Amino acid sequence: MNRAHFRFHGDLNFFLPRGRRDTGFTHTFDWRGSVKDMIESFGIPHPEIELILANNVSVGFDYIVQPDDNIHVYPAFNGLDLPHKISLRPPLPQRPAFILDQHLGRLAAYLRMLGFDTLYRNDYHDEELAQVSHDQGRVLLTRDVGLLKRSIVVYGYFVRETNRHRQLAEIIRRFNLVGHTRPFAYCMKCNGLVHGIAKNLVLHQLQADTAQYYDEFYRCDTCEQVYWKGPHHKRMQALIEEVIRGEL
Repeated sequence: MNRAHFRFHGDLNFFLPRGRRDTGFTHTFDWRGSVKDMIESFGIPHPEIELILANNVSVGFDYIVQPDDNIHVYPAFNGLDLPHKISLRPPLPQRPAFILDQHLGRLAAYLRMLGFDTLYRNDYHDEELAQVSHDQGRVLLTRDVGLLKRSIVVYGYFVRETNRHRQLAEIIRRFNLVGHTRPFAYCMKCNGLVHGIAKNLVLHQLQADTAQYYDEFYRCDTCEQVYWKGPHHKRMQALIEEVIRGEL
């Protein structure tokens, strides 16, 4: 039986059983497999991985694991600057676009609130989520590890937090988005672009008290949802400020 030695770093340990976290371990195998397949057999989805070193040499996902290999696996933002580092995927733009699974509807709305192009439907099938993510270069956010293991997924992340406000903070930190927000640029309902609009053009969409007390309005170009700076806007603005200051 062949053996290889693995060590996972950073938050990749989240996916491992407690006895294998933050320590090296030996894995026995009797099959010829890629390092990607072997890593995913431990429960770690490939989109979470930024760097793989086999015997101190950077390798790609297609590297075939050899007997007695020492393999170190790192998540994104690992901080290692290697002269011959093999990129496992093209770099993301500074303002990435997202697609979210059916369990993350509130997070989708919050990402739109902060000005990020975010696709969400509660009836997406896994195949469609993976395909759209691949075809449009979107980051797939999910609570389903199996979905991230689909081979066509290039960019993806398993959302660790369950509290929806902390989920937003987690994504902002993970993708370094603080300096790239455009609050209220996207419609929280449909992901269309939102622009200011004259009050007289939306009067027919307003309740009487809203029309009486507010004069500044915005409307989605796609679904025509109307927005104004009422109490709900103030609560959202407070959440945005908490996230940007790193208080969540």
